[in-house]
Amino acid sequence: MSRTSAVAAALVSMAALLVAAQPSSAAPDPAPVKGAIFTTDATGVPVNLNHYANKRDVYLNGGPGINAPDDAAGLPDGTYSFQVTDPSGKVLLSEDDVACRQLTVLGGVIQGVTPSGACAHVTGTDGEDGGATVQLWPFADTPNNGGVYKAWVTPTTSLDCDAPGNKHCFVPGQSKTDNFKVREDATVEIDARFWKNGVAQLGMAAYWTDTNGASNVKFSEYAPELLAFREAHIEAVEPGTHVVTVGDQAGCVISKVRGARGENVRAGKDGLYQVSVDVATWRAGSDITYRVEVTCR
Repeated sequence: MSRTSAVAAALVSMAALLVAAQPSSAAPDPAPVKGAIFTTDATGVPVNLNHYANKRDVYLNGGPGINAPDDAAGLPDGTYSFQVTDPSGKVLLSEDDVACRQLTVLGGVIQGVTPSGACAHVTGTDGEDGGATVQLWPFADTPNNGGVYKAWVTPTTSLDCDAPGNKHCFVPGQSKTDNFKVREDATVEIDARFWKNGVAQLGMAAYWTDTNGASNVKFSEYAPELLAFREAHIEAVEPGTHVVTVGDQAGCVISKVRGARGENVRAGKDGLYQVSVDVATWRAGSDITYRVEVTCR
């Protein structure tokens, strides 16, 4: 299913979401910036569990992925800046100036890197939507012993070096993030599954807020070649507390949510279910999956 559909207006607060929240073919996005990003290779094809053999292989793409509904668009039109950090966001790994790390989006599709001028990053062509993919390199090795990196994308106009909690001028609440690994095969992930009449549903949205307060959206998908078996994958997650937010959407009126510890999660007064997932410190050679189970009627 295409990621190139038209983009809805950006929501500025959770309060705005709650007023407008009605079931649709894509659940409302609780983040101030709508849409999603993910890392991929130069071809724009999703990569198995966000694992890469070489840092030069990692590219940015926009859009929520394979089984996302048509109106689950990419990023809103505009100019964006990007960076690579360690999972905590404390260590900036990108090695060039932020002025060299810009891209443009039009119609939910990355168009290119012309705002960066002569120092622009290398681009590829997305084999699905014909847009551009943007190479993240050059960036330094992560200090994380699990080989985890975090890619950030934020509107260039939202960069604010004075904002509380900013990560190298990137404000988490205005940013989309996606984690990836280089030369490390262990899997640490959060999977959200949506069950209806005993069948795991495709195209269901799960919103991820990472340990920094940045966000992204993942959709349940079936792609065995990517080890995605009807769940919304949140890959290469860092230790700490993550939040997975789910709500009613087309094809799923939620009757029950069970968290990663087996606990029943109640809906908030806004009708959204916020599930805290405490990710343990990674141990060499270990694969860990934290599951969020959603029952729909």
